Amino acid sequence: MKKKSLTMLSVGDISLGLPHAEFFFEFVAPTLRQADIVVGQVEHLFTERPLKTTDGAAPCDPEGMKALAKAGLTVATLAGNHVWDSGPPGIEDTVNGLYGLGIATVGAGMNIDEATKPAIVEKDGVRIGFLDYNCVGLKETYAGKEKAGCAYVHVMTYYDLDYAGPGGPPTIYTFCEPKSLGSMRDNVRRLRSSCDVLVVSLHKGLVHTPVKLAQYEREVTHAVIDAGADIIFSHHAHILKGIEVYQGKVIYHGLGNFVNVVRHLTVDPSKGPDQWAKRRKEIFGFEPDPEYPPFYPFHPEAKNSIIATCTIEGGKIGRVGFLPCLVNKKGQPEVLKQDERGRKVFDYVETITRGANLNARYEWDGDEVVVLK
Repeated sequence: MKKKSLTMLSVGDISLGLPHAEFFFEFVAPTLRQADIVVGQVEHLFTERPLKTTDGAAPCDPEGMKALAKAGLTVATLAGNHVWDSGPPGIEDTVNGLYGLGIATVGAGMNIDEATKPAIVEKDGVRIGFLDYNCVGLKETYAGKEKAGCAYVHVMTYYDLDYAGPGGPPTIYTFCEPKSLGSMRDNVRRLRSSCDVLVVSLHKGLVHTPVKLAQYEREVTHAVIDAGADIIFSHHAHILKGIEVYQGKVIYHGLGNFVNVVRHLTVDPSKGPDQWAKRRKEIFGFEPDPEYPPFYPFHPEAKNSIIATCTIEGGKIGRVGFLPCLVNKKGQPEVLKQDERGRKVFDYVETITRGANLNARYEWDGDEVVVLK
């Protein structure tokens, strides 16, 4: 018999690049552990036998996986642009390590069949199916028939000059490559008959860029819903994005940072004191909040975060919303209430939703924000 009500929470990017990872979950673990299902995007993988394959980050200490389990994570989405940083060992050790801790994984594997295999979690007679896709490359991250990697939708970019002046500012168009989009759509359709609730996670978006959505983001999310998904959780941009309601289903276009403490973006004195500072200023046009530590070198607005909330009633998604969060100056996300700090995050989500021409509307219910469908 299906339980009357289940609670599912979802959080954004998690990167445990520093030791003593449990510390960073101090203020959110009690909330996460109360839920029946907790989904989180594991951005950087775990291994003690790294095989350097790209100019990416060093792997995280496998001890960090225990912190994920203690914090209440039950499903780890792995498809992303850092999945290949340590090659097959990073993928194999992360999948096996999380499995050993009782955490289901989806989105990565030792070949494309494993990477696209859904995770199905059953709670009190309700079957929740999960799929996870990387939309931002690198192509080296993509799994193949005999290559480890992640599930993916390949996105193409086309630049069209705004006026007749070579080198001038272009209009940028992005499109999903039809074959990979079709494969994802087929996988969603196949999963539909095997579960009560179908969740798709997408690694997508314009990194470190407030408000704006790329053209392909609506294309890929709408295709997922049209194929049968019930809800979409997105990540990668390291900054919150707005929320959309499409065909009565909720699309979180970007959950932002959650626990994201990194080493590879901090200053390396041997390469000059402003290596990353100069690059982020030139490419993304921002300076981090100087009151935040070097291991949190993100956009000042990236301190805003949310935990997506979803109630499953009678085997179907009912109420959907979010808990406002704020990443403090120690890199710890804190769950906020309907007070001055919580209302600032509420207002921020309202602002970025309207700024991106998305249609979701919100209202408070106690300390939770409900998405009005």
